[in-house]
Parts: sequence; structure tokens; C-alpha cells
Amino acid sequence: MGFIEVTDLKSLPPGSRKVLSINGKDVLLFNIDGEISAIGNVCLHKGGPLSEGRVEPKYDGCYVTCPWHGWEYNVKTGAAPPGFHDQQALYDTMLKDDKIFVSTLPRVLAKKAEHKDNPLQDLVELRYETTRSSLNILGISCTNMNENLPRKSTSYEALQQSLEYGREKYNASTVLLKLSDLEFRHCEGYYSRNEQACTWPCSISEMDSHDGMNEVYRKMILWADILVLSTPIRWGNASSLYYKMAERLNCVQNQITLQDRVLVKNKVASFIITGGQDNIQQVAGQMMVFFTELGFSLTPFSFVGWSRGWTAEDMEQNVRTFSKSTYIKRSVRELIDNDIKLLHQLKGDPCVHIASTLPKISEAPSKIKIDVDGTPKDLHGNT
Repeated sequence: MGFIEVTDLKSLPPGSRKVLSINGKDVLLFNIDGEISAIGNVCLHKGGPLSEGRVEPKYDGCYVTCPWHGWEYNVKTGAAPPGFHDQQALYDTMLKDDKIFVSTLPRVLAKKAEHKDNPLQDLVELRYETTRSSLNILGISCTNMNENLPRKSTSYEALQQSLEYGREKYNASTVLLKLSDLEFRHCEGYYSRNEQACTWPCSISEMDSHDGMNEVYRKMILWADILVLSTPIRWGNASSLYYKMAERLNCVQNQITLQDRVLVKNKVASFIITGGQDNIQQVAGQMMVFFTELGFSLTPFSFVGWSRGWTAEDMEQNVRTFSKSTYIKRSVRELIDNDIKLLHQLKGDPCVHIASTLPKISEAPSKIKIDVDGTPKDLHGNT
């Protein structure tokens, strides 16, 4: 095994590092307390540059941490921490007259261990649960309602109605996920370091298999045929929980732009948007663009909206009016009808009719009056 001169001690003082190119391979040279060592610079996980990572004593030695996803290697041996079996390439080093020499070939070859019992293996292998005949409807509620202080959520109620209708009319299998019940981390922007650092499954999921977004990924990507997402309007936008989830779905969209790989196949999305401000179409437009970029298909009328208007601040009356609204009852059903018709079309069956989920004049809140006892009645006195 030959050696080549790479630098001198003066250029590599204690605590410093240097990236070398040896036989076309990136090698990371360290001086840790006067001891010279060299390991491969490319992380075995997703190819992150170890030279940009943090170096610190831990476990049984001194380790460098990959800045992309946190994989660690002993700077003197190239080994992973205790309990792991990955091995980074290890090069021999030699000092002669304050000159540093590194072997032209690694003494120990890099080896990525086989990680058995991966809790994310179903996501890695994309084990889809949908079939040509399946009818799985996933509801995702983005309201941040406090369960300890319960009150009526119009977006959640409409979502429940839509799933119940799907079960009763179409014998659909339904699942309701409440984002407020799931503990998950915010997107940490690994893409901003390098586009290849945004991975599928999500980098955060790989670091934390208990992250709540893993349930969203499984149900949305692997299980669902139809997604119905509901959100309240908060200051003219969807809820903060919606955006927290959407940011973590970037890894799905990036598979298309970076890998030419579509994860969402033959799936339909629709939306339920309710709130105190008349900004429904803007919220719907953002959602429609985002979910089509993930790969979902949308019907011509893909959202249901409810707004009490800019000046209407009577919340109790708004909830009572909503609960009695014929528009909501009709439109959430037609939303499911349209989703299922489009799903059949995607799976090879003809689509003959699409209903309009837009409100009708006869269903306007102004057509409902509230009796003195607080009971909503229509113009004919019917409750």
C-alpha cells in the first residue's frame, strides 16, 4: 500500500480538519489533540459531507456528525457508535519530518450495515394497500381544538359528516386523523443544505420512527384512495397545523422533482374549509395547487366552503346555523359522490356526472331564521 504526501502539521493544527481527494475519493483528514487520522468524507446514509459536521467527544471516543441527518462516525476508526455496525472507510496516516502522508487506498473499506427490522420499511418499499376495488377514505382534521375545553368545530363536524356518508352509502373504509392528536416535528429544512438531503421517507422520520407524521404518510400515501382534508380559516389562511403538515409533505413532492418518482398514484383529494372570514377560495386555491403537485387528482368542484362573513361575530348563532345548513348537508355528500366518481374514472370506469358543491341561493344562511328559543328554522318554519 502506497502513501502520498498531503499537507504538513503547520497547515493542520490540533482541532482542525481538511478534505482531500485521493484516487477520486473524498477523504477527511483530522488532527485531534495531535493525533492524525483519516476517514471517508461521504456519509454512508445519503452522501452528506462529513467535513461540514460537528466534531466532539462522545460515547467511546471522538465522533463527527453528518450535518444532513445526524449519522456519526469515530474519527479515529471510522466506526459507527456502539450498537451500530456501519463502517466508514479508514485510511492509514504517517508523519515524517512534520509532513503528513495518507495511504492511497483505505485499510478498512466502507460498509453500510444492513439495518434489519426497520420500522419504516413499509414506507421505504411503498407497500400500497390500495387495489382496483378498494375504497378507502382518509379524513384529516387540521383544527387545533383543545379537547380539554371542547366546543363545536364546524370544519371537524363537516368532515365527520362526509366520512359517515361514505361509510353508509358506499360501504367505504374510513379513517379520521386529527393532527392535534399527533406529535410531530416541524420540517427542519434539510433541503436548504442540499437537495439530496430531502429524502423519502422523511429525514426526520428516519431519525425518529415515532414521529407522528409517519402515521400521516402511511395513511395518505399507502392506504387512502380518497383524501378529505378539513381546516378552519385562521387570519385568512388555513390553520397552522395544516401548514406544519404541508411542510413535512415536501419530501413527497421532492421525489417528483428530484427523482422523477411519483408516490401518489390514482388518488383523489378534496377539501372542507370553514371560518369567520370570506377567504375560502384563496385557501382552497393554495391547497388545490399543493395537492396536485403531490400527485392527487381533483374533481371540478373539489371543496366545500362555509363562512359567516366579515361582520358576523355571533359565534353561537353561526354554529347553530351551520348545524342546520342544508347546503353543508348536501355539499359534503356531493363532495364524496364526486370524489368516488373520479376515483372510478382513475381506476378505469367511466364518469357520467359531477355535482356542484357550490351553495345555492335557497341554502344561504340568510334563508335560515333563529327562533326566540334559539332553534334554527327555515322560511317555512321547519326545524
